[in-house]
Amino acid sequence: MHIFLIVLILIASVMLIGVVLLQNPKGGSGLTSGIASLGTVQNLGVRRTGDFLSKATAILAGFIMVLAFVAQFTMPSRQPGANESILQKEAPAIPSPGAVPAPTPAPGAAEEPSE
Repeated sequence: MHIFLIVLILIASVMLIGVVLLQNPKGGSGLTSGIASLGTVQNLGVRRTGDFLSKATAILAGFIMVLAFVAQFTMPSRQPGANESILQKEAPAIPSPGAVPAPTPAPGAAEEPSE
């Protein structure tokens, strides 16, 4: 399920990129000028095409946000210890707060003879 949602997010993202590139920039030139030569703008009208692209942008952006939110909850659980770093694996265990550490002999100290 998670992979399916990720694929849907990727498809919607590519579509959003295309819709944004098709919108008419403030300068007046853009990818919509190529559509105008095909007669699409004459059939739909410039205003209707702009409205459609604006609505499509908003819908696709909302769709991506909702899918990303849902994909977070369908993410497979990780195994404990699977993503530990080398430092975490080699680090000594931390004693519990109530435990008293065993005394360690000082380096170079001679052991006392037992009677």
